[in-house]
Amino acid sequence: MDAERVGPKAATLARLRQVGMPVPDGICLAAEAYRVQLEASGVATAAARVAGTEDEDEGDARRLALEVRLGFLREPLAASAADAIDAVHALMVEAPRSVLAVRSSALREDTPGASFAGQFDTFLGMASRADLITAVRACWACLWSARALRYMRTHDVDPARTAMAVLVQRMVEARAAGGALSASGAGGVVVTGTWGLGSALAQGEVVPDRWVLGAGGEIESEEPGRKDRRVVTTSTGGTRPHAVDAPLVHELCLEREDVVALGRLVSRIESLLGLPVEVEWAQDRDGLHILQARPLRVEPSRAPDDAWLRHPGLRGQPAGIGWGTGPACVVLHEHDLEHVKPGDVLVTQVAGPALTAVLHQVAGVVAELGGSTSHLAALTRERGIPAVLGVIDATRRIPEGATVVVDGVAGVVRWSR
Repeated sequence: MDAERVGPKAATLARLRQVGMPVPDGICLAAEAYRVQLEASGVATAAARVAGTEDEDEGDARRLALEVRLGFLREPLAASAADAIDAVHALMVEAPRSVLAVRSSALREDTPGASFAGQFDTFLGMASRADLITAVRACWACLWSARALRYMRTHDVDPARTAMAVLVQRMVEARAAGGALSASGAGGVVVTGTWGLGSALAQGEVVPDRWVLGAGGEIESEEPGRKDRRVVTTSTGGTRPHAVDAPLVHELCLEREDVVALGRLVSRIESLLGLPVEVEWAQDRDGLHILQARPLRVEPSRAPDDAWLRHPGLRGQPAGIGWGTGPACVVLHEHDLEHVKPGDVLVTQVAGPALTAVLHQVAGVVAELGGSTSHLAALTRERGIPAVLGVIDATRRIPEGATVVVDGVAGVVRWSR
């Protein structure tokens, strides 16, 4: 597949499937369908004006972007776009009770400098033609969401000069899912996982299990997470959160042999693509499946000095980038983000996409939830921001205004009053 037509996400998965990797079946609606629908909805002119209006009048830019989103969501489908969606539905739901995953595959997504992690939408458990149409429309529209536009602005991407392809795959009814890094500061593969679908991990709603593998593929360490919720598909389509039984909250979600097998897959993907990678995976009754692979930024560990080691410390899961220091700004709720100042170290309970709004100004991130392969970790890596996630009681232990040092490679946070 050509990444200029289907986006790097879909193109990479197609390449992996062609060489025998366990990638779920899928079909991609190419970017041309998006462009056809943009014109048919009558909002192409509004789209072209958004980037040029942002610096002059942010309110006008938001109004234009909303006009584009509503065009994708409400206007009748162009005949060729409707035919393409019908063809996808006919091919992908041949088996009874088939359900689908409908995923963004933007043309600038999953590139070395811009992962767009968590900025676009995915719809799981879609079954009917109506559900598929709604999900495709929403994927097209999410290119114009406020958070995606903010992200594109910081990466000098004009939304009118790119497009959104949509990847439709057979749904993996995952018993466990997660992410993996082909390299880390310590040099080995890192695997993280949680129960159920991977969205709880990606959105920073749990602290995942974490394994570190050595250069020979052997497990060097394993650390149970705190997985008190899982996401499951429903009988009527879509997903819902479900409480995890108490004995399973701290029980590892993968057997050791599965971790080793996943490590081999990740190392093979790194070799095939020729660069370090971040991988998303899922496991069902048929085994392991690869859901995504994108470029990974890696930095070496730094030796701490003696003075730093004497301060109180907390450990968590490292995002994998550098050192940062600054005054602690403790955020308990998303509305507290307005108090974050340039140079602060953000200490927070939340670990979701809302933090994107302040990442450009912080010196480091410490979060009580999330892990090394969550969307927040990917966003901090690409910005070069040290981050440690899954840090128990960080908002209670670290005082507001304390000078905080974040080691984003070793996964250690220390502070002084």
